[in-house]
Amino acid sequence: MIVYGRNPVREALRGRRAVRRAWASRSAAREPWLRGVAVEVADDAELTERCGSPDHQGVCAEVDPYPYADAGSLLERDDAFVVCLDQVTDPRNLGAVCRVAECAGLSGVVIPERRSAEITPAACKASAGAVEHLPVARVRNLADWLAEAKEAGAWVYGADAAGIPYTQPDYGGKVVLVLGSEGRGLRRRVREACDELVALPMRGKVASLNVSSAAAALVYGILQSRLDKGSITPRYCRPP
Repeated sequence: MIVYGRNPVREALRGRRAVRRAWASRSAAREPWLRGVAVEVADDAELTERCGSPDHQGVCAEVDPYPYADAGSLLERDDAFVVCLDQVTDPRNLGAVCRVAECAGLSGVVIPERRSAEITPAACKASAGAVEHLPVARVRNLADWLAEAKEAGAWVYGADAAGIPYTQPDYGGKVVLVLGSEGRGLRRRVREACDELVALPMRGKVASLNVSSAAAALVYGILQSRLDKGSITPRYCRPP
């Protein structure tokens, strides 16, 4: 796989995958984080051809295939918090949700094996390299996995406009949050597998949020609730 963009390549160098080769423009090759890396200098046209996108920001790299996680392992912690995506097919949305999940310190993201975006170079770019650190698992049947998650002690919340206000639940213990595709929302079996449906307040004229925006709002709302109740330990980013 060829990953491209400065953040995705930098995080790949810090992550779980082996970086086999790297290419960079003459100016990008002088970046401090590329010191000690064997980089081949390439012009803009060659970089665009290698990664299949003009959004390479002057650098790309060949890395090993993405190492998907075991879905069951994501619920091992007593305070596990997992996001599931139900048939979200745009890799950029998947990448953006993964960026939110990693920044919020979630246990991981679960996606279906079929009719779903995968961790592609576009998803890596949209995640700003977050997928190199965040566990992402694929499951054969999402509704069945949600049933297994409940057996493991998790409470499953589905994002749905017909749900209760998202501020009402307790969100203690193990939490699974499920978001559907923008067009169809949650499928019936997935919706029925949820313990509770929760909704964000929509006060404007537009009927819905982009799935990654909804994920950001709900994830950080749930995170703040857990912090307020003392069920998790706060950790804050250092200022840039």
